[in-house]
Amino acid sequence: MAMADPEPEKEQELAKIPYYVALTTYFAYGLLFVYGHFRDFFRSLMKTEKSDKVGYAPLCRDFEDFYTRRLYHRIQDCFNRPIASAPNRTIDVIERVSYDNNKTLFRTNNTRTCLNLGSYNYLGFASHDEYCTPHVVEALEKFATSTCASQINGGYTVLHEELEQIIAKFVGKPAAMVYGMGFATNSTTIPVLVGKGGLIISDALNHSSIVAGSRGSTAKVAVFQHNTPSHLEQVLREAISEGQPRTHRAWKKIIVVVEGIYSMEGELCRLKEIVAVAKKYKAYIYLDEAHSIGAIGKTGRGICELLGVDPADIDVMMGTFTKSFGSCGGYIAASEDLVKYLRYTSPAHIYATAMSPPAVQQVISALKVILGEDNSDRGAKKLAQVRENSNFFRDELRKMGCEVLGDEGSPVMPIMLYNPGKIPAFSRECLKRNVAVVTVAFPATPLLLSRARICISASHTREDLEQALQVISEVCDMCHLKYFPVGMTEKEKALLTEKEKSL
Repeated sequence: MAMADPEPEKEQELAKIPYYVALTTYFAYGLLFVYGHFRDFFRSLMKTEKSDKVGYAPLCRDFEDFYTRRLYHRIQDCFNRPIASAPNRTIDVIERVSYDNNKTLFRTNNTRTCLNLGSYNYLGFASHDEYCTPHVVEALEKFATSTCASQINGGYTVLHEELEQIIAKFVGKPAAMVYGMGFATNSTTIPVLVGKGGLIISDALNHSSIVAGSRGSTAKVAVFQHNTPSHLEQVLREAISEGQPRTHRAWKKIIVVVEGIYSMEGELCRLKEIVAVAKKYKAYIYLDEAHSIGAIGKTGRGICELLGVDPADIDVMMGTFTKSFGSCGGYIAASEDLVKYLRYTSPAHIYATAMSPPAVQQVISALKVILGEDNSDRGAKKLAQVRENSNFFRDELRKMGCEVLGDEGSPVMPIMLYNPGKIPAFSRECLKRNVAVVTVAFPATPLLLSRARICISASHTREDLEQALQVISEVCDMCHLKYFPVGMTEKEKALLTEKEKSL
């Protein structure tokens, strides 16, 4: 059966940008770059300090450092904000000051208690929990803070073994292994899965850890349009027909890499269609569930449970413990043979220090709460609450006229800012009103598509969300971020966009 051929997601996003917004955004960036180069020109003429390394090439070249010096430093107070509390429904943000036009920031002794809309704390396990915390303290007293060794050299405890068994059963795979860092789970696993003569086909908006892992392998890397199965099929068909570069031999193996929830878009992967395409062309599937495991699905088992995909159809399932479980680290779940192979080939397992035992216990306890093994229904309530909170907040943002990305049920919802001047304005004004948000801009996103990424938690109350909506509405009015008429439906927005395109 022929598959539908939807428009590429990136094109859909760009088409939604009002033309005057796109024009002013390009103009603002152009002005910043021109002004920055103008200042660099006079800086080169008036530069008096001499380098200590005469004859050496600069470690940080002017061109490569341009964005940091001329754009990022202007608004760096909106990023890397230090905190002084657990990332619960509220968070204590340490205030900072600058005496040199934002080049250097100094901490003060003052803190500001803010409503937390930035942390990955989907189920609310990041703060004190009546079941998890006592078990974590017990593990701390028994195992201390660190094993001070890699898993292969004395860092593998009974807690690590227990977690691997629980997570494998939870996601529906025969075996699993844990890593001390989520980023390293991808960046050190992908290179040992596929090498020379192999092909990695990656979603265009995959996470940086996947990009790093793909580049670190010796495999050929191809990219398909974001969340577009029809283009994936086109890429697969062309790659198989042409074979390897120069020799045109058949590929040794092909791996398709996707995410369950895309962290910058809040969109759900079209996993069923992608699995169907991969099966058709005998390609393996590598699924990153960093943001979906524990957050979506009736029992928190992620995108496979939500969309009705058999975990047996996914060859490698990856996830992290930082988003839904209030801990750190990551895991790989797959066949017993593959997990056994990774234990002796993955650098993060062989060389990196094992996951901290108290952090391991936190994940074990959180999973037991989710599964109801703590003799309560708190896990089910948390899952229902994060879904309810996410859908309520997203619907209200759209009703007020904001351009909001993401799908129903996703706890990640970006509010589109577009113009570079609105990035610091939105962040600073929200902070003044005691709401902590995360803003994201180029080069982490395409030039036009800067955004504020909102993360919703089960720990948020309805009063918290209503307060946040009131603040965001006020700030959006101030920054002119309500790009659509209040109360306009998604269908009406699409019709308006088509009308603009025809003019």
